[in-house]
Amino acid sequence: MVFGIVLASAPEPRLFGLDTQTFIQVAANLVNVAILAVILVLLLYKPVRKFLRKRTDKIQGQLSQAADEMASAAELKLDYEQKVEQAAREREIILDEARKLGAETSQRLIAEAKKEADAIKARATASVELEWNRARSDMKSAIIEVSSLMAEKFVTLAINKETHDRLFDETMADLEGMTWRD
Repeated sequence: MVFGIVLASAPEPRLFGLDTQTFIQVAANLVNVAILAVILVLLLYKPVRKFLRKRTDKIQGQLSQAADEMASAAELKLDYEQKVEQAAREREIILDEARKLGAETSQRLIAEAKKEADAIKARATASVELEWNRARSDMKSAIIEVSSLMAEKFVTLAINKETHDRLFDETMADLEGMTWRD
C-alpha cells in the first residue's frame, strides 16, 4: 500500500516506456513469484531433496552391500577352489594307495597261487613216483609169477634128470650174469 501511494503521488514518468500500472503488475508478479518460490522451496524442494538424498543413500547402501557380497562371493569361490584342489589331491593320494594295495594284493595272490601250484606239482610228482614204484613192483611180481608158471609147465612136461641139471646150470649162469635194475 505504501508503494501504491508513493507511485500515485509521483508524476507519471515512464521507465523504459512502462506505465505505472504495468510496473505495479510486474512488481506484484515478482512478489508473487518470490512468495511462490519460498512456498515451493519449503513445501517441495526440501522434501524432494530429502527424498533424493534418501534414494542416493539407499543406492549407495545397495552398491556397498553388492560390493560386500561380491567380496564374500570371491572369498567363497576361492575357498571352493581350494577345497576342490584339496579334494583332487586327496583323490590322487587315495588312488595311489589303492593302486599300491592292489599291486601288493596281486603279488600276494600270485605268490600264494605259485605256492599252491608248487604244492600240487610236488603232490602230483610224488603220486606219479608212487604209482611208478607200485607198477614196477607189480611188474616184478607178474614176471616172477609168469616165470614160475612157465618153469612149472616146462618142468612138468619134460623133465628128466639130465635135462633138469642142464637147465638149472644154464639158468644159474644167466642169473649170475644179470644185474637187477631198480
